[in-house]
Amino acid sequence: MEITNRQQTKSSFAKIDFDPKLQQNRLVALKDFKKGSVICHFSYAEILSNPNRYTVQTGEDKHIILSPLYLEYVNHSCNPNSFFDTNDFKFKCIQEIQRGEEFTFFYPSTEWDMEESFDCQCMSPQCLGEIKGARYLSEDIIRKYRFTDYIQGKLKKAHKHVFEL
Repeated sequence: MEITNRQQTKSSFAKIDFDPKLQQNRLVALKDFKKGSVICHFSYAEILSNPNRYTVQTGEDKHIILSPLYLEYVNHSCNPNSFFDTNDFKFKCIQEIQRGEEFTFFYPSTEWDMEESFDCQCMSPQCLGEIKGARYLSEDIIRKYRFTDYIQGKLKKAHKHVFEL
């Protein structure tokens, strides 16, 4: 068990760490992960009808609190290294992750319309600035990211020609 700043993680693959620069907790890898590998399986602790800063959207008016709860410390990045597959309930590696590296995911990949927008601080070259949810993304941006099946279905309705082959 790893304990950092009173936050507990019962995990062999990650620990919760505090980022003093951004003044926030983050989930950090305790080992290397190859692109395409499953980081861990997850489920839900609770289902809510409205989003909040800790939920992942799995359907219309269906927002889950992740379980294990320490997954709430996977922060946003516009250059994510991981993805929450809400069909198989697998947290997947989409870029190689090295031991000591923070796990990140693209919040709009799981959220249509977020409860709270925020100014991104990921500092990646492709940073989008304000993050509000998938419904606000341009077609060029949509083409660059992976989305959960639910969010992709919503995007297909809103931007049919983006998904036509």
